[in-house]
Amino acid sequence: MDSQPLSPLSRLSRLYQPRNPLFWLMLVLNGLSPLLSWVVHNRPLNAAAALLLTCFAIGNAVLGMWLVWRLLQDEPAGAQDVAQGSISQESPSDKPS
Repeated sequence: MDSQPLSPLSRLSRLYQPRNPLFWLMLVLNGLSPLLSWVVHNRPLNAAAALLLTCFAIGNAVLGMWLVWRLLQDEPAGAQDVAQGSISQESPSDKPS
């Protein structure tokens, strides 16, 4: 397969992969990090709880960024099938009545 550099817009379009479980995990983790940060800043917590929630928030953010990087590096499943020629185009005359 020929490796050509991708434009920034086509690389960003690789993020939207609803059939890939990593996509949904990335959305959950990237939504959970701000929620944890909000709890740390707006709720009265003792030092241990604040430290624990801060570590969870940072861990979620790092893992979420790693998942974004993975999605940007991997080809979507549909693109791999098309590149390999495994998806065949059916003509209307091939369909049963």
